[in-house]
Amino acid sequence: MAHVLPHTPVDPAWLRPASPDLALQGVLAGHQNRLAREQELLVDGHRRLADAQARFGIGMNGRFSEHLVSVVSDRAAISELSAVLANTARRDWMTLENLNTDMPVTEDFAQLPLPAYGGRVRCRSIYDASSMDDLVARRVIQACADAGEHARLLPRVPMKMKLADQTTAMLPLTPTGTAGALVIRAPVIIAALREYFEMLWERPTPLKPQRTAASPDRLTPVQQAVLKMMAEGLNDGAIARRAG
Repeated sequence: MAHVLPHTPVDPAWLRPASPDLALQGVLAGHQNRLAREQELLVDGHRRLADAQARFGIGMNGRFSEHLVSVVSDRAAISELSAVLANTARRDWMTLENLNTDMPVTEDFAQLPLPAYGGRVRCRSIYDASSMDDLVARRVIQACADAGEHARLLPRVPMKMKLADQTTAMLPLTPTGTAGALVIRAPVIIAALREYFEMLWERPTPLKPQRTAASPDRLTPVQQAVLKMMAEGLNDGAIARRAG
């Protein structure tokens, strides 16, 4: 925030305050350098952890290591683990989602792709096509796609799955996955799950992001649906009931 001016024997030193803009610029530069160093440490730590899990998943004595597969049955722990798992992805984040839930789907059901990814993490999700029949679920899926997620639709998604890179996967033990989940870190199973996801990824229909605002010469999807129902001869009440 301050600096000492150059001085001579006849001109004593003075401690001068820095101008506010330069002072703030210096503080921000210091924070930026610190965050950059911490980010490098974080990325390096994840890389070394992944390498260690791949190399030493099975102990040298041949016994099965308990951390490779674990069961989580606490609802709060499952929810927290799901969020933490998304934050650990550094290259790939893959999910299977059939929107089988204990409660009705709300707008905050899905976690949007993290802006911090900055395009470094490829986010891909395969949704059950029937989810598009639910108005709220459709908005949730579209919001994820607009935020940068690559979304595709499959006629039937048999189970949920979350998979981060080549390190960790979470599978449900119940239809909704809220009462029990299997956390897998065994490299051989992770590899198989990735192959399974890639096979499914080749089959679905891509979901294209919508425009954030419709141009004057283009109808929105809702307007197109209403126009189609009008063309079928439906009145306002029938259109309202069908559109929900």
